[in-house]
Amino acid sequence: MAYAIFKTGGKQYRVSEGDKINVEKLDLEVGAEASFDEVLYVDGKVGTPFVEGAKVTAEVVAQNRADKVIAFKFKRRKGYHKTKGHRRQITYIQIKSISA
Repeated sequence: MAYAIFKTGGKQYRVSEGDKINVEKLDLEVGAEASFDEVLYVDGKVGTPFVEGAKVTAEVVAQNRADKVIAFKFKRRKGYHKTKGHRRQITYIQIKSISA
């Protein structure tokens, strides 16, 4: 089965057609189509850094927030401790097509 590796949001993802993945937030509505031009690998072609003319298209399934990440700081024997947390904004997408 053919697959591609593309880059978005500072991360790289290995996908095939029909895969559903979470990526960093994209400013698109649910049902909109997203296209990714920064394709690093597709059908045995390795880009330098990107493959010319390659594109991965996907459909936005949902806009969500990831699980909470806790950052806990402390200094031993000083009575100092601080808890902070955040939830990343993520976009859930389904890969529609991969073109070389």
